[in-house]
Amino acid sequence: MPRYILFHKPYGVLSQFTPEDGARSLSEFDLPKGVYPAGRLDKDSEGLLLLTDDGPFIEKLLNPKSEKPKTYWVLVERIPSEESLQKMREGLMIENYKTKSCEVKILEPQPEPPPRDPPVRLRKTVKDIWIEITIVEGKNRQVRKMTAAIGHPTLRLIRVKIANLPLNSLASGEWRDIERAEINF
Repeated sequence: MPRYILFHKPYGVLSQFTPEDGARSLSEFDLPKGVYPAGRLDKDSEGLLLLTDDGPFIEKLLNPKSEKPKTYWVLVERIPSEESLQKMREGLMIENYKTKSCEVKILEPQPEPPPRDPPVRLRKTVKDIWIEITIVEGKNRQVRKMTAAIGHPTLRLIRVKIANLPLNSLASGEWRDIERAEINF
């Protein structure tokens, strides 16, 4: 029987089992043998990662045609205007491609995720704000590039949902098995 695992990847951990350049890896978290990430989160991001030993499922999920939504909470520098958020919704030119349309909003009320180690730098003179972004593609560091393109650099990024699978109360570094029937894709 294939295994499906939800894992809360901590900040500073690579989405792979082999350590590289002194960075931490998934090998530290007593995950079952034979499972692999179905997608990635960069080392500076945290949150939901799906792991499985179901190769055809991974291929299906990672196929760009699948367009599975991924939702992120993003702490950005300063409060973006509605005009800036609308530009993100419509798609932005980043490097040599235009992002697909996405959903983005300022989170109300503002979430209070657990502190991160190391903490995000805070400045007394600049108000930072959490926004929620849902994308259906996943190019390298795309969300960070999108917020930078509208002039609001990402300070912290947490993936809170993959399609219908929520991070919920899974603590950083924790994982749990789920049934294939819980996955709606």
